[in-house]
Amino acid sequence: MLIFSFTLPMTRLAVPEFGGLAVGFGRAVVAGLLAGGLLLWRRDRLPLRRHWAGLALVAGGVVFGFPVFTSLALRTVPSIHGAVVIGLLPAATAIAAVLFARERPRPVFWLVCGLGVLAVLVFALVSGAGQLRPGDVYMLLAVIFAAIGYAEGGRLARELGGWRVICWALVLAFPFSVAALLFSPLPTHLPSASAWLAFAYISVFSMLLGFFAWYRGLALGGIARAGQIQLVQPILTVFWSALLLREALDGRTLLAAALVFSCAALSRFTR
Repeated sequence: MLIFSFTLPMTRLAVPEFGGLAVGFGRAVVAGLLAGGLLLWRRDRLPLRRHWAGLALVAGGVVFGFPVFTSLALRTVPSIHGAVVIGLLPAATAIAAVLFARERPRPVFWLVCGLGVLAVLVFALVSGAGQLRPGDVYMLLAVIFAAIGYAEGGRLARELGGWRVICWALVLAFPFSVAALLFSPLPTHLPSASAWLAFAYISVFSMLLGFFAWYRGLALGGIARAGQIQLVQPILTVFWSALLLREALDGRTLLAAALVFSCAALSRFTR
């Protein structure tokens, strides 16, 4: 989670100079090259046929869905704002665990999840002067895709190992990532050093290395249970956004963050 907590601020730094789609697909291309090189170096065996459908879900969730939708969202909303919406991810991951890993929460869990979703929607509506902004919709879609990728990846990691899941998902997605990048608007000027560093971080750490530990943890601790460590992510992301991007914290944002965090924390005890 420490690695992932930097993802939104780093994306926010890279997007204005590279463009949302270039960042979303470009990070997958870089990570795919690294993952392919690692698999070749280790002479890793191909996953079994029954694993490929799950790897496709992982690729759709964390290689394409989450990176692309967060990149599009952070063109118009601050990183701190996105962190509040990301607060839904622990509950969303637990819901995905029900659908993909057959875990069964108690009925009160759904009530708490609903309260968390309501808190985020109210915050988005108030911030958007009575309507959901495109950035809010993109962030909600990013949460859904990430939850699917986390749950399916955690399930597969029990058989394949965490690092193999993300590496094979990146390799599977690589041809599509390259094709999508080629058709994406590219920067018309040379990005700054800070933008390149931010892009390198989300490509190497957020897109690849962070998942080595994350999927291993989900496989060991259970997807819904271990996924609750994501409660730490929004808090850290808010802190990094204020520190690195100088984004302002207002009372409305702090209140929404507290409500979402409270609902996510309650979901941990009502599973």
